[in-house]
Amino acid sequence: MAAGKGTRMKSRLPKVLHRLAGRPLLGHVTATARRLGARRVVVITGHGAEQVEAAVQDFGASQASQQLAFARQSPQLGTGHAVQQALPHLSGDGTVLVLSGDVPLIAESTLRALLQASGGERLALLTVELEDPTGYGRVVTAPSGGVRAIVEHKDANEQQRAIREIYSGVMAAPAARLRHWLGQLRNDNAQGEYYLTDVVRMAVDEGTAVVAQRTTDELQVTGVNSPAQLAALERAWQRREADRLMEAGVRLADPSRFDLRGTLDCAGDVEIDIGCIFEGEVTLGEGVRIGAHCVIANARIEAGAVIHPFTHIDGGKPEGVVVGAGALVGPYARLRPGAQLGAEVHIGNFVEVKNSQLADGAKANHLAYLGDATVGARVNYGAGSITANYDGAHKHRTVIEADVHVGSNCVLVAPVTIGAGGTIGGGSTITKSTEPGALTVARGRAVSFANWQRPKKATK
Repeated sequence: MAAGKGTRMKSRLPKVLHRLAGRPLLGHVTATARRLGARRVVVITGHGAEQVEAAVQDFGASQASQQLAFARQSPQLGTGHAVQQALPHLSGDGTVLVLSGDVPLIAESTLRALLQASGGERLALLTVELEDPTGYGRVVTAPSGGVRAIVEHKDANEQQRAIREIYSGVMAAPAARLRHWLGQLRNDNAQGEYYLTDVVRMAVDEGTAVVAQRTTDELQVTGVNSPAQLAALERAWQRREADRLMEAGVRLADPSRFDLRGTLDCAGDVEIDIGCIFEGEVTLGEGVRIGAHCVIANARIEAGAVIHPFTHIDGGKPEGVVVGAGALVGPYARLRPGAQLGAEVHIGNFVEVKNSQLADGAKANHLAYLGDATVGARVNYGAGSITANYDGAHKHRTVIEADVHVGSNCVLVAPVTIGAGGTIGGGSTITKSTEPGALTVARGRAVSFANWQRPKKATK
């Protein structure tokens, strides 16, 4: 269910598209449904329907073996009315699993247990006990222990409001029975809405077993209704990820200052300083050290490499960034898509590398740009030097062969090849390829005028 407006978010963006851990709230839910092997994923939209539907397509809610469908709820007349809109897309057999698009951290294992509790025959409700259940539907049980009803907070009496076990909004129901119950829903309640929870009473009246599958993990069933709740859930999720990594041996300088917005795979003895953000798919090899306040996305960093503070690595997709074993990067370096660094490469402060391959031992230690370049082994690339790779219409490649020394403040105008072992004198602009072993200097001859006086302003 993803039809709500989310008024308390105070945003033009539909609530289910606000991000947690780098992914839309709804993206978390549809990804979990995908892992369950659902035959069909039906997203019920309403507020911002076109935007939500386009976003679901973008973040890949379906696979070839699964069908994705949308059902629009307009106007929004309650949770039962929402699920009614999905009826044309539901098969007559199997089990229907109802999830909320703003409850992002429900676990696959929890849902599998719920489906097992349903067994295709029973109505199974995911419940949790809260210290403060205000605002939630209470689970009313029979003396025998089975669920008798779910009573919404606004319709509950004083005795019912004292109940601390609440319905999470997640249920599993036999498809044929659910279709039957949805057709009987009425809106004679305090809100004038069609409550999905009324199917519990119908099931009980008809003799269908209703079971509560309780979770003790409140975080899994916590929804998002405001920026404050989103921030709290973000931090709780990040702390769980940090704890998981530390249990595996990763050393985090401060787990409260760590952010994972994708996947992070770490080998042994990895150290991560404060304020680092990991996005997309990142792999850190044995003994990698990440300095403070780095942003790393879609990259593979091999054993023994050191990423110094304030470095920004963005591998994009599908190229990715590779940092070779024992390489040193930063501080304040930037690696863009297609950057491929060999072993023991040095990329220093304020150096940018884009779509370039640097062979083992190459160095660009200061204030330089390497774009669309192939750099050989042991090249030394001077401060202030750039590859001029763009002619205003097309990108061209620069080849710097092994053991070349490029002096400071040089411009290599692509397409150009600097021959192996050559030297480019500082301040040179190179527009033609050079021979191996040659010293090439291309700059204006210095001219001096003795006793020259600067112009002076006229005095009144």
